[in-house]
Amino acid sequence: MQDIRFGFQAAAADVAGVPDDQLYRGLIADCALGHRLGYDAAWLLEHHFSDYYPTPSPLLMMSYIAAKFPDLSLGTSVLVHPLRLAEEIAMLNSLTQGTLHLGIGRGTAKMEYDAYNIDMNEGRSRFSEVFKIVEQGLAGKPFTHRGQFWNIERPIRIRPEPAAKKVHFYGAIGSPASAEVMGDLGIPPICLSTFPDGLLVKILERWRGKAGAKADGAILPISVKLFITDTDEEARELGRRYYPPYFALQADHYEADANPWVDIPEYADFSRMFANLRKMTDPAELGPFLDSNLVGSPATICKRIDALVSLGFNYFMVSCATPGTPLAIRQQMMTRFAEEICPRYSSAMRKGRAA
Repeated sequence: MQDIRFGFQAAAADVAGVPDDQLYRGLIADCALGHRLGYDAAWLLEHHFSDYYPTPSPLLMMSYIAAKFPDLSLGTSVLVHPLRLAEEIAMLNSLTQGTLHLGIGRGTAKMEYDAYNIDMNEGRSRFSEVFKIVEQGLAGKPFTHRGQFWNIERPIRIRPEPAAKKVHFYGAIGSPASAEVMGDLGIPPICLSTFPDGLLVKILERWRGKAGAKADGAILPISVKLFITDTDEEARELGRRYYPPYFALQADHYEADANPWVDIPEYADFSRMFANLRKMTDPAELGPFLDSNLVGSPATICKRIDALVSLGFNYFMVSCATPGTPLAIRQQMMTRFAEEICPRYSSAMRKGRAA
């Protein structure tokens, strides 16, 4: 059986009335638990200017986590606004013993683009250029760059000296077209399990078509939401309780009701995908979402994992940190999943469980 790896989403998940500093303490508590349970990595989000997972500097938070749990691998899903990005990545990689997984993307929220005074029509080309600069910087040699948005005329070398330890990059995928962009750059995709399985297949096929030999042996992560209980109905009831506020925050953050992408050709796919986002705040509309994620009994969850593995995914980024879900409940889910599900698929977590 293929060996699967499991990370967990460490997020500042909003709970009504809880101050932000306590949200970050909850994130650290999740990291302590995930580290003890043997998860592969803690994955952090980047979002700005709203209550939707407010973590504006994942790399800053990750440096704190690295000091407390130096052998815990760390990931982002995804970095969006890359100021001083190459230097900060080099510094963080030198501070960690674990592997650094960095999901990167162009971003989808118009409010974030507006606040940084960047035209969304430039998103895809800016993303490609930023990655090329970061890639050159982390090679550890002096480099120059001439592009559409940035020019580096005088040769520079990143300090601190980039560590020999490899940094794994991944690209956030919102459409098959994005998959081809990531394939051209040689970056494996990060997908969402909420995409229909047929679309996931197309994304991976188009990515492999562009990535070529770089697709061989690649880590292919998929982000999944988790509620695990004794019965499917109990888990789905939790989903119907906690996911509507999550979708309300998401719809507000992305201004989905106003469809801000309608006149932006590069975001036509998002305009279609997010058109009905607000309806997901209705518990009665959540059936397909619950089906596509890991919501149910252990048997049901294993069936869904098996289905996603058959599509080609080999790394599961599991999220229990849903806004509004109390810390005790999400940590109970993390624990049960690590103890009952992960050892069936992961040799590392089988060994940890045996120890």
